[in-house]
Amino acid sequence: MARSALLPLSVILAVALAARPVVAQVSADDVKQAIDQAVRYLKSTQSQRTGAWPERPDHAGGVTALVTLALLNAGEPSDSPVIQRALAYLRDTKPISTYAVALQVMTFCNADPDRDRLLIRKYVTWLRDAKHEYNTPLGPAVAWRYTPNPPSYDNSCTQFAILALMEAERVGVSLPDTFWEKVANHFRACQSPNGGWAYGQGHPPTGSMTTAGIASLVISSGQVAQRRARVVEGQVRCCGQEDEVTDWLRIESGLDWLARGFSVRNNPGSSGNILYYMYGLERVGRLTGRRFIGNHDWYREGAEYLIDMQRRGTAGQWRGRGIGEDSPVIGTSFALLFLAKGRRPVVIAKLQYGERDDWDYHPGGVPNLVKHIEASWEQQLTWQSLDWRAATTGDLQESPVLFLSGARDIPVTQADKEKLKEYIQQGGFLFAEARDGNGCDGALFDRSFRALMAELFPDASLRLLPPEHPVWFADGRVDPKFMRPLLGIDASCRISVVYCPKNLSCFWELSDRRTLNKLDAPVRREVAACVQIGRNVVAYATNRQLKEKLEAIEHPKEGPPVPPTDRGVLVVGKLRHAGGSDDAPRALPNLLTYVGGELKLRVRVENRMVDVTNPRLYEYPVLFMHGRADFRWTAKQRAALRAFLENGGVLFADAICSSPRFTAAFRRELAEVLPERPLQRIPAGDRLFRDDDGGFDLDQVTMNDPTGGKGRVGIRQVKIAPVLEGVPIGGRWAVIFSPYDLSCAWQNAKSPECKGYVTEDAFRIGLNVLLYSLRQ
Repeated sequence: MARSALLPLSVILAVALAARPVVAQVSADDVKQAIDQAVRYLKSTQSQRTGAWPERPDHAGGVTALVTLALLNAGEPSDSPVIQRALAYLRDTKPISTYAVALQVMTFCNADPDRDRLLIRKYVTWLRDAKHEYNTPLGPAVAWRYTPNPPSYDNSCTQFAILALMEAERVGVSLPDTFWEKVANHFRACQSPNGGWAYGQGHPPTGSMTTAGIASLVISSGQVAQRRARVVEGQVRCCGQEDEVTDWLRIESGLDWLARGFSVRNNPGSSGNILYYMYGLERVGRLTGRRFIGNHDWYREGAEYLIDMQRRGTAGQWRGRGIGEDSPVIGTSFALLFLAKGRRPVVIAKLQYGERDDWDYHPGGVPNLVKHIEASWEQQLTWQSLDWRAATTGDLQESPVLFLSGARDIPVTQADKEKLKEYIQQGGFLFAEARDGNGCDGALFDRSFRALMAELFPDASLRLLPPEHPVWFADGRVDPKFMRPLLGIDASCRISVVYCPKNLSCFWELSDRRTLNKLDAPVRREVAACVQIGRNVVAYATNRQLKEKLEAIEHPKEGPPVPPTDRGVLVVGKLRHAGGSDDAPRALPNLLTYVGGELKLRVRVENRMVDVTNPRLYEYPVLFMHGRADFRWTAKQRAALRAFLENGGVLFADAICSSPRFTAAFRRELAEVLPERPLQRIPAGDRLFRDDDGGFDLDQVTMNDPTGGKGRVGIRQVKIAPVLEGVPIGGRWAVIFSPYDLSCAWQNAKSPECKGYVTEDAFRIGLNVLLYSLRQ
């Protein structure tokens, strides 16, 4: 039987040599290059003799501490010669100003806090004693100026003092709650009626000082624990305290001020200090979990501006306008801190919907969980909040895990539902909780959530995850005494939805160091168990493999537009069978989109499900199939497939998530179809793995190999030659089968249970297979 003329050979020959387009916009590589250039510049300006950078006479040690802090945040190891020389200089330098003391504390906390704990304690005491104390209508307040015991304050010095004290808290050097309450009172009292903050009394609000006010209020109010979770007579109470968390209203007012006059090209309300403002802007975005301020993607816009500014400057440096940053060493340090700290990977995003006091009833929960994940993974991370209605699917996909919490009905539109389903089918993960128990009634949310999942995934119901499921120990074991039920939905290549019908975020909100130290042992154990559940779910969802900012999921480039008919268009049929023939529904469309975009080829991007007995099967040059379960073909189906293969067709198949059940069934059924032609390993060096047809040289690829540690699971990556099996007919591979996963990689569904190829190599293998098949 002749092959169809749907795709002439001349088309393939033309498109195989097509150039691949380059997208022109700021990227993670652009940011990395800018950071590398800045690091080289700063290193080149260090004194080899003293280890210092040029200091300002009134702030001894301040500039060197600022540069060292920037280098550490950019990834310079704390034991590198550059850092060690700087630390030796700082240990021998006695700071006399608030700026210098604060910067030295931050540097010692980020470099080697155990080695310098005595100095950290000494300088924390210096800052505590150097404060300006005064009264406000809200109560006693404290703030700082340049030198100890000033008659007034400024919010710039105050911001640096607070940043230092926050870092000291992080490494275990604490101040009492009453002190932090005074700090919070200062920023509550000095906020302008329009939401902004100023340098001091009598000054107008500016962007740099508003970022200082927002971040400082987030830090100080967090230390005094404005929360709804509390412990009453040895029992955690999660609901019933309905007072508004008022500092968040002040913070929102400050964010609104920034949004109204947002800019990354100037410091709003000021003619200078743009780089100092950018340093504060990054902190606000990170501490409040905002990807957007107003409708501005603050990190992307800021990175674009700074990279352009650096390219127009000299030797990888930045020089701003205003006191301090007119020095390229100081200006470069501020810009480097923005780029380096702002690109931290997002690990989880709160999903906003309805009223804030429902979806964010425990605002400190997720931030505290992320701190615990950072400590476990030894990686600096961040979190976000995303508006379900305003966000696009692409926006959602920049967060590997979405967190949905509530006690009431979930008010979402059909468009919201479609976005969420697309997000999950493209590899995203939904982690949900009902705020039920411990004084809360989450019955409305529970019913609403179960109905939503049934609507989105009618073929995959919520099921109780057994104790042996990896979600229970992906990052550590949970104390069995405090287990919560976890339900999951197998929506694509893995469990993609995990739902806890009991409170979790309430307990996370109690898990900061200061609060834990005040709790009785049984409550501490319960809080620790809930944190461990959260850590496990996030580890399972991400494999601890995260992307930095701007390193978002790269969607395959689309190919040329296709006509309404199939003539001149590559169409791949997908075989229907009983073993999960569409269990990874976005896999084949994603591959076809990739092939079309890479080769400038007209491709019909769809799951065109076909029966093997379809009399028009010959119209497809390639058939694709995958699955996860056992299946059997009838004698008629086996005969139809044999005819297809013997008449020039190619069958391309893979086992979803390396399913052993599907692999065994596929090999058994193929042995029945072609008993005289057994599957065999396609040898390395075969034309299929070369770039002869315009594809890729696949001498080596990277394989994700699930491995386990003590009490956790993980992924080991190994370099290997591609493992494909085939059946030769007439000098060509008529069947090409991967026993290791391709489909989940195409669908971008990470799973610690899947042995298979990394995404980039999976796409390359798929492209080579299709090009090879079309050449036959």
